[in-house]
Amino acid sequence: MKVIVADDSRVMRQIVIRTLRQSGYKDWDVVEAEDGADALAKVQAENPDLVLSDWNMPNMTGIQFLRALRAAGNNVPFAFVTSEGSEDMRGQAASAGALGLIAKPFTPETFSDVLDTANV
Repeated sequence: MKVIVADDSRVMRQIVIRTLRQSGYKDWDVVEAEDGADALAKVQAENPDLVLSDWNMPNMTGIQFLRALRAAGNNVPFAFVTSEGSEDMRGQAASAGALGLIAKPFTPETFSDVLDTANV
């Protein structure tokens, strides 16, 4: 399995990757992206099995990134990992085609709940 982790914070990308490993996804190949635009290019180049993206990023936000993917016909499983988890954001994420929204602070179990439910 290959996953793209998109977040403008390098530290947060490392925390997400560590939490993935703690959740039991130890063998996944992880590609890091600095923002939505970088992640969009990496999805096209890497053909990942999953995308985990922050919502608030410069250049292209996570929701803009997801909408661009879906507009291009790419249906890669996609989940948000973000510090905000309002009902409005959850609704936007769902209507754009996201698996779900993992709100910070999160635990390995939070990741497992979302990713296992999605069968990724």
